[in-house]
Amino acid sequence: MLALGVIVTALVVSVQQRGDRTGDDQAAEPPAPVSTPLSDLDTSEMTLTRGDFCALVAPAAVEDVLGGAPESSDSYANGDATTYDEGRRDVAHEFGCTWTAAEGTTARAWIFAPPVTRERARELRAGAVDADRCTRARPGADFGEPSVAVRCTTPDGVTITYQGLFGDAWLSCSVTTPARNPQNLLARTGTWCVSVAQAAAS
Repeated sequence: MLALGVIVTALVVSVQQRGDRTGDDQAAEPPAPVSTPLSDLDTSEMTLTRGDFCALVAPAAVEDVLGGAPESSDSYANGDATTYDEGRRDVAHEFGCTWTAAEGTTARAWIFAPPVTRERARELRAGAVDADRCTRARPGADFGEPSVAVRCTTPDGVTITYQGLFGDAWLSCSVTTPARNPQNLLARTGTWCVSVAQAAAS
């Protein structure tokens, strides 16, 4: 009887240990973030807040677009003194944020603080396409109305930017990669912009 009791106790301990290890394994592997292609998002009815949305962008979306945790990040608000990509320093009339990976990939998002009319939005769309080293990216999905997707080559690599009008809010988001011939950058940027628009709509 003593031997039988020892065997039963050993089996119970073994089952408990296996159960504990299974729980640890599950805890160590959180579910992957769900990514929504821009083509699956109806942006025609979305309204955005022209305010500080950066803290509302999902960390999982940042890691997804960068391929890992960012090495650095930065943000600015309407009225802040800001240095732009061209090295020009000016007072911002927008809310914006940037996340950068160790290998140089950068995800950005910004929204104008002042309201934007449809006429002004059409001017912004034309200006984006006419910028140096930029061309219209096709087939870019709708990102507000009017909207545009552009592909630009820069000293830092290649940048895809989506810009569009949501009500009276002009929202832009971009991904820059050091790769000269990046694969799926347009779709990757579109997915990133879905997360940005959802954060700005919160």
